[in-house]
Amino acid sequence: MTTPHLTTVDCEYVSPGLAAAYLRVQGDEAAFLETNTTHAVPRLLGALADAGLSPAQVRYVVVTHVHLDHAGGASALMAACPNATLLAHPRAARHLIDPSKLVASARAVYGDARFDALYGAISPIDAARVQALDDGASVALGDATLRVWHTRGHANHHFVVHDEARDTVFTGDTFGLAYPRLQRAGRFAYPSTSPTDFDADAALASLERILALGTRSACLTHFGEVADLHEVATQLREWLNLSDALVKEAAGRTDAEAHLRARLAAEFQRRAEAIGLSLDAEDRALIDFDLALNAQGLAVAASKIL
Repeated sequence: MTTPHLTTVDCEYVSPGLAAAYLRVQGDEAAFLETNTTHAVPRLLGALADAGLSPAQVRYVVVTHVHLDHAGGASALMAACPNATLLAHPRAARHLIDPSKLVASARAVYGDARFDALYGAISPIDAARVQALDDGASVALGDATLRVWHTRGHANHHFVVHDEARDTVFTGDTFGLAYPRLQRAGRFAYPSTSPTDFDADAALASLERILALGTRSACLTHFGEVADLHEVATQLREWLNLSDALVKEAAGRTDAEAHLRARLAAEFQRRAEAIGLSLDAEDRALIDFDLALNAQGLAVAASKIL
């Protein structure tokens, strides 16, 4: 087997160290795993050139799910890579072929100016170039194999990608967030429970599914390759169990989102103090970015409880 090569690309989404995409090279073929946004595509193509490959050698563009910090750049990257096939979860594929609903929803939330600044142009992708992958399906990259496993919990249309040759798994948002800036006092990982599909039981099951692969490392979109999978998983289990309890606690409250945000903020502070992490203004900006989304996601889950 030829030597597997992996490059982590900082997409500099909002700020450095927040969102990564990965360039995986096997022989004379390449795959991008995650695309971030249209604005990140020049960075991805730059990494490809640095690896000595051309866009024509990209065989796959893979997105773990269609949240726009993962898949917003897919159409632009596919346009730049003429021989590539886009790989996605069956529930995600249709939104890549016709992104109009995704774009309209995001524009309604952010407004046109902020949407354009964050994501840029998002275009339809020819259905003939999109391949939906069922649970357990695999594709060949050179003489290596990439296999996908469906992982609900964060989103119903999410999968992870197991790369046996590199002994890693590309986890999207299923294996949590571990921003490099927040790791200086020890491991500090937490889940993404953003709207609208958070399901604690499914998220916990997906976590165990990743661990069962037995890989040496996991490649997180947010952010980078980590080797201490069991420590990350321990922290994520604690957070997910707390999130499940908070959803039940917030059910029926008229101030659910504000209540959840306050409870989550206190938990972030407690966990930082427990490992001796003194949070500065930049740290708090990172945490606040997810705090708002996580509280919204838990509030949506709470609203579904009768």
